[in-house]
Amino acid sequence: VQLQASGGGLVQPGGSLRLSCAAFGFPLSAYDMGWFRQAPGKEREFVATIGGSGTDYTASVKGRFTVSRDNAKNTVYLQMNSLAPEDTAIYYCARRSGSNYYRTADYNYWGQGTLVTVSS
Repeated sequence: VQLQASGGGLVQPGGSLRLSCAAFGFPLSAYDMGWFRQAPGKEREFVATIGGSGTDYTASVKGRFTVSRDNAKNTVYLQMNSLAPEDTAIYYCARRSGSNYYRTADYNYWGQGTLVTVSS
């Protein structure tokens, strides 16, 4: 099992980025997936999830971020719009093993992370 995140970079406030998470070794369609982020000096926090029950987001990104997946490409995406400096973080995708989608402990496989920097 391997998850490979990509798409991060430097973007100005108000800009957009799309993160990708390619899955290897398992069918993405069979699992619930999550996006998390970790800012410098802070704990890793839940951002979004997609799975059999649909999608959900942390309050601070609702209406700005959209999580989706392409089962044919075995890839999960995180479209991020209206980015703000407080969105600066390393973003991780993960495969969920437990029932609480907002808890890092309920994910058993993690990608390597991709850095998003929002700055003018």
